[in-house]
Amino acid sequence: MNKVAFYTLGCKVNQFETQAMVDLFKKKGYEVVDSDEKADVYIINTCTVTNMSDRKSRQFIRRAKRLNKDSIVGVVGCYPQVAPEKVLEIEDVDLIIGTQDKSRIVELCEEAKEKNERINTVEDIMQIKEYEELSIEDVKGKTRAFIKIQEGCNQYCSYCIIPYARGPIRSRKLENVIKEVKKLADKGFKEIVLTGIHVASYGKDIGNVSLIDVIEKIHEIEGIERIRLSSLEPTIVTEEFMKRIVKLPKLCNHFHLSLQSGSNSVLKRMNRKYTTEQYKDIVNLIRKYMPDVGITTDIIVGFPGETDKEFQETYDFVKEIGFSRIHVFKYSPRKGTPAAKFKGQISGEVKSERSKRLIELGRRLTKEFNERFVGRITDVLFEEQVNSKEGTIGGYTTNYINVIAKGDVKLEGKILPVKIEKVQKGSLLGKIQK
Repeated sequence: MNKVAFYTLGCKVNQFETQAMVDLFKKKGYEVVDSDEKADVYIINTCTVTNMSDRKSRQFIRRAKRLNKDSIVGVVGCYPQVAPEKVLEIEDVDLIIGTQDKSRIVELCEEAKEKNERINTVEDIMQIKEYEELSIEDVKGKTRAFIKIQEGCNQYCSYCIIPYARGPIRSRKLENVIKEVKKLADKGFKEIVLTGIHVASYGKDIGNVSLIDVIEKIHEIEGIERIRLSSLEPTIVTEEFMKRIVKLPKLCNHFHLSLQSGSNSVLKRMNRKYTTEQYKDIVNLIRKYMPDVGITTDIIVGFPGETDKEFQETYDFVKEIGFSRIHVFKYSPRKGTPAAKFKGQISGEVKSERSKRLIELGRRLTKEFNERFVGRITDVLFEEQVNSKEGTIGGYTTNYINVIAKGDVKLEGKILPVKIEKVQKGSLLGKIQK
């Protein structure tokens, strides 16, 4: 039996696509082994969001050949899509696939081996108009499953390479999404996470269907008890959107609304399509319909030209909104994006200081949000054993708070009521109610 190993960098979409490729290899009789083991085929599913991602991809490509000099090394994803010439410079690479053709991964690897020649399928992603169907049948775990429903992005934020790597928006057929969710429900999965490159744009390319339609259809599927959304563009949230989703109790009261900056002048330079005033109105609208909602976000510090005043605007805005959790990123110039050529690049020292301040604020906000639930009973979907010696198990509330309670692996995949007793760091400790 031939052996295949995978190394995945980057986002949840990449993780989904790797699992789909794993399925394809298994169907052809391959044994999947760890990435540090000797294998006949190595697949590196790359990320290109930062220059560091590119570097990590190149490092593993070279490492794979050292593990087995006779192996086939395939490099797929965003990095070869935007810089195929850089990947071609690496002698160890046998197969180069961009963000299209992953469904052909096995046959292309076998063709490269049989012909003993390098294969490069990278094409102009901007010309691709159809969603490439990839699905997962052999999903790991038994609690939460990711479903990719959309590909591509038309936003063109000035700092982001992804539209150039993933191409224009393409939506997955609704019937294929539903078919896959039903399979996952039959396997006992309780929670579905809808993911994609720009989930909010679902349906805009095919018409007569939108993200809310997908949610409503999944809501009807027996066995699925939770529907969660990955990162959303804030502007998708309208009064009509909220009126429809509030009727869907399976939809988790957690929104990851990408902010990036709390300064209007910085948002404009980033080419974001909203102001802080609009963002605040959207958050207030969500909270009107979902009082206990968890709102998480991403912030970039040190964007070119960001003054002390602009950073302070971001700091104050984050504090005012009161996020349940924030993810802070230091701006990294990405070649090929407009922002990489902007004047006023910020020093690493300033970025680090600003990042440190925001991370500390984020911890305080998380603690304040979590403390609201002490003494209350909340449902938790238990996912994995935290500490077998102490007999503790962990899971998540609908609004995405990590909860730890006494329990063993038998509780994995079950949704149980937990009385919250106290806050511990970024988690809640509680007792399962009989």
